[in-house]
Amino acid sequence: MDILVAASDWIIPIIMVSILIYGMLKGVNVFEAFIEGAKDGLKVVVDILPTLIGLLVAVGMLRASGALTAIAAAFTPLLSHTHYPSVLIPTLLLHTFSSSAATGLMIDLFKTYGPDSFIGRLVSVTFGCTETIFYTMSVYFMIIKVKKSRYTLLGSLIATFTGIIAAYYLTIKFFGI
Repeated sequence: MDILVAASDWIIPIIMVSILIYGMLKGVNVFEAFIEGAKDGLKVVVDILPTLIGLLVAVGMLRASGALTAIAAAFTPLLSHTHYPSVLIPTLLLHTFSSSAATGLMIDLFKTYGPDSFIGRLVSVTFGCTETIFYTMSVYFMIIKVKKSRYTLLGSLIATFTGIIAAYYLTIKFFGI
């Protein structure tokens, strides 16, 4: 175990020095290349900033309007036969837009039900089985300038739904209800 701790302390400095040495051996002006990469990174941030602001505003409106609670209430009769906790629906819906906003709701669930409860475990496993679809699509498609997403959204929604079902059954299998 001590070897792993020592290796983890040295791995990043070793990688950085290795990159510098490799660049110098190849005759690359490493500092100039770093500055050029930083400029490109800043351009990407400026390009995606309007999309991120739009997503944050949309998430804020969803949370403040009570729409998430209303949607969860609409799903409750459908979920009553499956024994799936309807209190997770707002978190799952919000997770498709923003992981950090959904994490806030997840922490609220932890405070209410406890992290070791069935709901706490289920929301944790679900976070590992699903993705922030709209955030990921908007950021990555914006960067590479994709205009038509074709079947990406449908495929992502199907994958997320499958992940939710898998998380439910895995949580039951490994932790019980």
